[in-house]
Amino acid sequence: MQFDFDNLGPLEKYKLLIATVVPRPIAWVVTRSATGSLNCAPFSFFNAFAGEPPIVCIGVGARDSGPKDTASNIHRTGEFVVNLVPESLVRQMNVTAIDFGPEINELNEAGMDTVASVRVKPPRIAGSPVAFECKRVVTLEIGISRAIVVGRVVMMHVTDDAVLDASRCYIDTSKLGLVGRMHGGGWYTRTSEQFEVPRINENDWWTENGRR
Repeated sequence: MQFDFDNLGPLEKYKLLIATVVPRPIAWVVTRSATGSLNCAPFSFFNAFAGEPPIVCIGVGARDSGPKDTASNIHRTGEFVVNLVPESLVRQMNVTAIDFGPEINELNEAGMDTVASVRVKPPRIAGSPVAFECKRVVTLEIGISRAIVVGRVVMMHVTDDAVLDASRCYIDTSKLGLVGRMHGGGWYTRTSEQFEVPRINENDWWTENGRR
């Protein structure tokens, strides 16, 4: 089956992408408005895109009335915190996904505690096992309903239980207990089930195939 995106509407394109690009990591983003109000919302159009400089990107949609609070706050302050979502906090994350008005603090509604950040003003979520303090590099306006926020990570927090060797930056990923976003309808996946596929050295490849 082929799908010509030039002949599909926005909803159809969205449904096809979220049903196939899986699992997607979730950026649980905390921002602070210019007047000090906090906002929190999850985004699954998210990933890390570079190690040096350390870059993360988040796709942020818009309301009919204009930009979402997350995009608006980042535009005005240039700062945000990306928290990763453990299975233990999925219910709270889902509460912060409600399309509340800008006057509502989603963190309070979800009963979430925060911890002061080190390099940026928005706090991080206390129960999140990983948090990235970020400063905006650029916001790419790619349509009337979508922006891509490019952020540089300036500080990272990892729960002590998951740090194997801090001096060598070794993390026990399985202990983070993170979840990923699957297809529509509220489906998620755990990261607890893993399998290893070792990388193949080029010389080994030629030798194993009898060509060297």
